[in-house]
Amino acid sequence: MELVMESIGYKHVAGDVIDRLRILYERKAGDRIYADFQIPTKTMEQFREDHAEGFTSYPDPHERARFWNSLLKEKMLCEDDHIPSAYMSEFDQGLYGALIGGEIQFLKDPGTGWISSMVKPMFEDLTQFHLRPFEESHPWFRKYLHQLEIFSGISENRFGISHFILIDSLNFAFELVGATKTYLSLFEVPDTVRKIIDFAFDLNVRVQEAFFEKTPSFLGGTFSNMVQWVPGRVISESVDPFHMTSVEDYEQWGEENVQRMFNHFDGGVLHIHSNGRHLLNAVSRLKGLKAIFLLDEKDNPLAFDVLPEMKKLAGDVPLVVAVNEDIFEDHLNRNILPGGVFYVVKSTKNVDEVNRIMEFVRKYRID
Repeated sequence: MELVMESIGYKHVAGDVIDRLRILYERKAGDRIYADFQIPTKTMEQFREDHAEGFTSYPDPHERARFWNSLLKEKMLCEDDHIPSAYMSEFDQGLYGALIGGEIQFLKDPGTGWISSMVKPMFEDLTQFHLRPFEESHPWFRKYLHQLEIFSGISENRFGISHFILIDSLNFAFELVGATKTYLSLFEVPDTVRKIIDFAFDLNVRVQEAFFEKTPSFLGGTFSNMVQWVPGRVISESVDPFHMTSVEDYEQWGEENVQRMFNHFDGGVLHIHSNGRHLLNAVSRLKGLKAIFLLDEKDNPLAFDVLPEMKKLAGDVPLVVAVNEDIFEDHLNRNILPGGVFYVVKSTKNVDEVNRIMEFVRKYRID
């Protein structure tokens, strides 16, 4: 039986926000804008004091759930377009490799509040990997299900639990042998790579199906750290390995798998790092794509600064970009913010100040 959340206690205007978001995902919001104000919180300040950056052990899931409860509660009176959800960063990468014998490692990030995971490369080459499906009695799968239950209990009718990243296709091969050997394998053992892609598809589906089975939906949609909330059972896909390849390589080795995964669920969302923007036009053609988060890294222009160009490449696909509050407010007041975009605003304002600005955001229309 599907689990359903009746209300979101930490967002009293959640229904109104989701009505707005539906318009965005229906690609009918080309003349309007959306905003999530990332304001300072005591919870994050405390996390930075308590946690230095570095490796750690698997954290207490109860403690992690309490962290998210505290963090999201601080913003409960904020009337922006943020839908509160916890992100299970502990399993966002390392779970997949751990399920087939990898050594999982955890890393604390004081900047985000995350404790994320990865695995060390496991083999010298891909031909050493035996395609044996994991057992659901596997210790790390049991821990995953246990954490889902803990998070669901603490979040009930308060906040959601966000979908988390898939590690399939070449991302999964990276877990096995690292990036360089994966790229070489495309030429040296292409048939082996194809078998591993199929294996990773099935593994990722099992992990994600468990997520949707164990966590509640809200108003028929999925909570998302990428795009807040999106209708249906929607996944968070990654095309990171193709950021360092040509578009043609993505089309040959990545596109079919992503489309197959979107088809299995109710579509998906993507993120594109700054070194992968050459893929934007190609991925925008995926059927079932709901939105793309354009990330920023050093040595490349900020996504906000090249937003008109990015919108031309993406067509009517909703985009998510980060922007500092002073630039956002300036463009808002001058009515020159591109529409059909969700703006993640890095802010120092308090809740009352954000709510006043949001009155203008909701009224905003492209002239």
